[in-house]
Amino acid sequence: MGQGAGRIAFTGLAVIAALLPSDGARAANGAYAVDAADIAETGSCKVESWLSTATNTDFSAVANPSCVVNVFRPVEFSMQNIRSRSDGEWSTTLAPKAKTNITPTGIGRLGYSFYAGGSFDAMTGENLTAFAVVPATFRLSEAMRINLNGGWLWDRSVDRHYLTYGLGFDWKFTDTLQWTIEAFGQAGASDTPSVIRPRFQTGIRYRPNEIFSLDVIYGHNISGESANWITIGTTIRFPVPEGRPARERSGHL
Repeated sequence: MGQGAGRIAFTGLAVIAALLPSDGARAANGAYAVDAADIAETGSCKVESWLSTATNTDFSAVANPSCVVNVFRPVEFSMQNIRSRSDGEWSTTLAPKAKTNITPTGIGRLGYSFYAGGSFDAMTGENLTAFAVVPATFRLSEAMRINLNGGWLWDRSVDRHYLTYGLGFDWKFTDTLQWTIEAFGQAGASDTPSVIRPRFQTGIRYRPNEIFSLDVIYGHNISGESANWITIGTTIRFPVPEGRPARERSGHL
């Protein structure tokens, strides 16, 4: 009873804390912004990459390699590399992140993880952001899940703190196709109203095998500007050593 009440309270805090993710590093599930609580098996690696273009001519190209290693517990380390154009100006950003699972997910119950990281300008070395997020996942079935994210963001360029939030739904409706829809954003004081407006994405993932997947995504207001975005993303996975089955092969999303 106490453990159940604790989980309900924790979920409530995650919802309350759900007030906003950042203009900095947002890689969560490839090109999607709302993260799931799961991480892959120790020893597995992957490289996620995507290209995004907006109706206001903004653009970004991202490569995000990651691996899961055992540091007293399994931890997924990633380093997002972002080349972007905003208002005609180009920038290059690096964003390291570490994520670990706290409570495994399962059908009919919530699972939790925690991740934290930051971003900095690759040319000047200036620290841009710091962030910490709790992703929670509730599996409705082997093919459907709901993801909830709540966290904190420090935009160091203007020295402002925000709450971050995200809500997403994944549905694997065939053996090779998955549909995702998500809303996310950040809440707090800002001189630019578009920065704190909610952001939306929906897309289809095509995954013909365990190694490769392709995403086609439509989004609105993704970088904090009121523009429409099209994203094409890929993921290449490197399985765990022979004889150790990866969680991602289990049939779950």
